[in-house]
Amino acid sequence: MFSRWKSKKEEKHAEASIEITAPVSGQAVPLTEVPDETFAGGHMGKGIAIEPTEGRLIAPFDGTIAHVVKTNHALILEHSSGLQLLMHIGIDTVSLKGNGFVSSIATGDEVKAGQTLIEFDLEAIRTAGYRTITPVIVTSNAEYTPVVDFHYGSVTAGKNSILTVASKL
Repeated sequence: MFSRWKSKKEEKHAEASIEITAPVSGQAVPLTEVPDETFAGGHMGKGIAIEPTEGRLIAPFDGTIAHVVKTNHALILEHSSGLQLLMHIGIDTVSLKGNGFVSSIATGDEVKAGQTLIEFDLEAIRTAGYRTITPVIVTSNAEYTPVVDFHYGSVTAGKNSILTVASKL
């Protein structure tokens, strides 16, 4: 029987972890506090939610915009490791049809950590009757379910770690 030797690069990559900083400022809470079973039940993947205190979503790491929803309330950012992070501003905010959301990016764009991705009007979202809680999800696929550690509490966008993900991707 033959065994496959791992290169030093593969070994290093398998042991690495990715620190994901808060993409919005606010209070980081467990996904179970999101009033939507798709997120709360972990059906989209593992993650955390943030009750935002300001209407600005930033890139938590350098990466590529894999997808921006046309209503600008959600996007997927891909890390160079292949990790994909779904950031979804509010619950049922797709119903706003883009009103109150201004995107600074497009699918395929390369972005840097701290760069503003989407600005959103918290008051307009609340006035329309929607929750602003923002799920931040490490998406998983059939081949790999990531190991994720969660960090709850008060967070400042770009400063505090909210997730540590084992990058065995």
